[in-house]
Amino acid sequence: MAFSNLRILGLVVGILGLLLTLIFYRGVRWKRVSFILFSTASLFIILISTNPDVITIARNMLLLKTTEYGRVLAILILSNIFLLFFSFYLRAKQENIKIQFDRFIRSFVYEEKSRDISTLEKKIKPITIVIPAFNEAENLKEILLRIPKEIYGIEVGTIVIDDGSDDATSYIASSMSNTLLIRTPINRGGGAALRLGYDFLKRTDCQICVTMDADYQHRPEEIEKLIIPILENKYDIVIGSRILGTWEKDNIMRHIGVYFFGILMSLLLGKRVTDPSSGYRAFKIKKLNTLILQEDQYHTSELIIQSIKRGLKVGEIPITIMKRKYGKSKKGIDLLYGLHFTRVVIKNWWR
Repeated sequence: MAFSNLRILGLVVGILGLLLTLIFYRGVRWKRVSFILFSTASLFIILISTNPDVITIARNMLLLKTTEYGRVLAILILSNIFLLFFSFYLRAKQENIKIQFDRFIRSFVYEEKSRDISTLEKKIKPITIVIPAFNEAENLKEILLRIPKEIYGIEVGTIVIDDGSDDATSYIASSMSNTLLIRTPINRGGGAALRLGYDFLKRTDCQICVTMDADYQHRPEEIEKLIIPILENKYDIVIGSRILGTWEKDNIMRHIGVYFFGILMSLLLGKRVTDPSSGYRAFKIKKLNTLILQEDQYHTSELIIQSIKRGLKVGEIPITIMKRKYGKSKKGIDLLYGLHFTRVVIKNWWR
């Protein structure tokens, strides 16, 4: 049977693809998954170019036998299935690159900062507050002054992770005598900033970590409420819940979203969660070693999901959430935030 121009083109493309795959993925660049993926695609193109009846079989299986251009449609469907799996493959590679980059940044910043061991030992206390901040100078100026120096006779320290700010955030944090400033070279998100803070706490005598936002929505006076259940060994992790407490509501969509995601996570985890997006929480540092934290943004639910799945004792206490005092929210458009938050919830529940 004579080959049409399209089949000849397909054959050439398939052979070239197979040769390039064999040449590129060999020696030190050998990657099994990549080799299988690209060689399979090339072989498939060669197969349908030399034997179009293969597509006829696929067309019939897809119930397109009587459809005009049925074989073309079958090829398009199979191609889209391949592209779907290819997108998953690229996403996995992107995630791996992100994880490696995260480790590099954290290691680099830690090595630089840990040269001054005396400062670390002086400012990191048995109870340490970790505050990720991006352009929050005005809010930090007031928040840091209200953080207690001790609770029940236990010293309290503060770490501010300046996540690549271009305002006076670093200046304000460094000017506070009881605050350790850690600055990252670029802005990567609150989750990435917190992981960096945890790296420092894990290497010290810190026992309890409290995380809070830098936007003045959390009241420093409520830190004590968060850590009491931990000191009493009632919980490993305590989440501050606006639903159980009070909330100065200024956005109806976020109000609905908190309830929605609370119901969703409760169903997925088999445990009641009222405030899955709360960044105000306290936990035992030693328990962090059992968790796999990877989210740079939309990370507030990650700690809860990972903790419950690994059998840690998680509880909630009522807190007060105030309106942001200075600046604008960095959460972006409500719909996009909700979609990304959903993705993170499902992703962390599934893994």
